[in-house]
Amino acid sequence: MGKVLGSDSIYDELDIPTVINATGTKTRIGGSRIRPEAVEAMNRAADSFVSISDLQATASEHITEITGSEAGYVASGASACLVLGAAAALAGDDVSRMNSLPNTDGFPDEIIMPRTHRTGYDHAFRTAGATIVDVGTNDKHLGTGSTNTEPWEIESAITEETAAIGYVEKSYTEPPLEVVTEIAHEHDVPVIVDAAAELPPKENFSRFVDAGADLVVFSGGKAIRGPQTTGILAGRQDLIESVALQHLDMHAASEVWDPPSNLIDPNRVNRVPRQGIGRSMKVGKEELVGLLVALDEFIAEDYTEKRREWRQTAEYIADTLENLDGFVSEITPGNDVSVSPEVTVRIDPAAAALSATELTGALRSETPRVFVGADRLDEDTITINPMCLEGDEVEYFLDRIRAHATS
Repeated sequence: MGKVLGSDSIYDELDIPTVINATGTKTRIGGSRIRPEAVEAMNRAADSFVSISDLQATASEHITEITGSEAGYVASGASACLVLGAAAALAGDDVSRMNSLPNTDGFPDEIIMPRTHRTGYDHAFRTAGATIVDVGTNDKHLGTGSTNTEPWEIESAITEETAAIGYVEKSYTEPPLEVVTEIAHEHDVPVIVDAAAELPPKENFSRFVDAGADLVVFSGGKAIRGPQTTGILAGRQDLIESVALQHLDMHAASEVWDPPSNLIDPNRVNRVPRQGIGRSMKVGKEELVGLLVALDEFIAEDYTEKRREWRQTAEYIADTLENLDGFVSEITPGNDVSVSPEVTVRIDPAAAALSATELTGALRSETPRVFVGADRLDEDTITINPMCLEGDEVEYFLDRIRAHATS
């Protein structure tokens, strides 16, 4: 098929097919549409030079105000934030430890995680040098009536080698974060929360800090609609200081090293660190400014109205697809972790013209490509998230599904 939707783009010039995004804020297809206000701010930021440490210090104040944390920081995506959070837990304010990472010989390097919180993304912890110790079982999914991880299992795993506890925030994760942080703090162990995609609602900015998280990670390029290469860390002052020391360009003579005092206390760290493990995860001045502007816009938005619009779109999609042979649609409502509804579509390959896997592959092979959620293809199910659909894109992707389902 040829170009549709009547819009030219840089990708047309590069002969790269664009994507109709019906799956949500996925990194593999660019996250989200960056806000125009953020793009304008990035263009203005490109005109001048600035000390990145000064800019990070201002970002810290901004993040602190929004989240209620002691300090904040910006890195090149949520995964980079997880690496830096782990590095801070491993090294603290010890410059020699910072210099040795990811080698952790001689100091605690274990990060405890409930087994059902383990994902491919925890590679970020291991990148910093951590050894992950998982606890619990998968019994809940076997129908035994038990929970996956009991609080005592987490506490029993804490030893002198424990550097942190890793927690992935989803609607189904357990034990509750408040329970985990209470256990951790009794043993003076920090908790790092991966809440990369858990926005909106904007109240989640402070929710995890209020629950006792020592560091919490958010993506800057998903619902916030800032630059895709940004992520936010919010949490304890001492841990954010360690993050900054391992991320900023530290190629400076000690006599002229003058970091911002609200970000780094030079009296507490009496040596200039070497370039840290986070040096390859730097953020440009343009991305930093773009994220700060996007944050302000995100906070100002009315997500009650957004939620109503998404629900209306989801209902229209579900009703339309329900009329196709072999298609059964259901709307999964948003919740207090993520407010966006999602359309779940089960495709019966015996009654439909093609399977969920065949439909997903066919849609992705077109121009423009059409991406639907493909995490449940083993259940003959696709998912559709309305968050990133605009204008006539809804009708277009529904027409393409109809075309394949009736051919």
